[in-house]
Amino acid sequence: MPKTEPTDHFAREPGARAEPATLTVLTRVRELIVTGRIPAGSRLAAETIAKDLGVSRTPVRSALAVLTAEGLASYNVNRGYAVRDIRLRDVLDAIEARAVLEARGCGLSVDYGWALSELGLLRQAVEEGAAIVARGKWSEEIERHWYQANRDFHSLIVSVSRNAAIRNAIRMTLIYPVFGDVARLCPAVARYVPQRHRLVPETPPGHIVESQGDHEEILDAIASEEAERAERSMLTHVLKSRDRLAAIATRR
Repeated sequence: MPKTEPTDHFAREPGARAEPATLTVLTRVRELIVTGRIPAGSRLAAETIAKDLGVSRTPVRSALAVLTAEGLASYNVNRGYAVRDIRLRDVLDAIEARAVLEARGCGLSVDYGWALSELGLLRQAVEEGAAIVARGKWSEEIERHWYQANRDFHSLIVSVSRNAAIRNAIRMTLIYPVFGDVARLCPAVARYVPQRHRLVPETPPGHIVESQGDHEEILDAIASEEAERAERSMLTHVLKSRDRLAAIATRR
């Protein structure tokens, strides 16, 4: 049976228990790296970032340590922090690892038990995504809204697993955008993707419609307290992203 009261709360951003200033820096710098606006090899000077974002160097150093753990940055004693050169294989491997971790977390969340309030939040994220798709329109802004609901959906499931090791391991796989289509936004992937796959369509793309359907299937499995089905559905769902990227990257 579902639990009546949650003992934890999911985070909208990995590392959300950190100080607000650190989260601000982390979110901004992560986005600049994965979209290529800070190119591979660029130095990540704490002083410069702190000045640009109007914060002290302390939260910047904390954020850079997290980005290094995530695989987006590297640290050298002599050069300091720098942006890693992320390749297509890195992204595909990261998605595969995340699929296994999230699937197990999904199954564990059912074993642990969902509080009614948590299940309500999960249903809200699914319904928000469904409403976006049902409108039949698509743009960069709409895409971003859908991916926010997508992030809420996945983050909550991992949180309810109550497994800190899985949550921390998933952070290590976030080397691609979670706020838009990786095929278009991530330079490590986009360089291999034909131009037609990098255009933003006017209607919801097929992979988004399919992904939304997967979310509804996973929600149903969780609400029905079917741990094995929920775990299997999550594994299949996340691996579809890997398979899609691998397929379009080989059709150049």
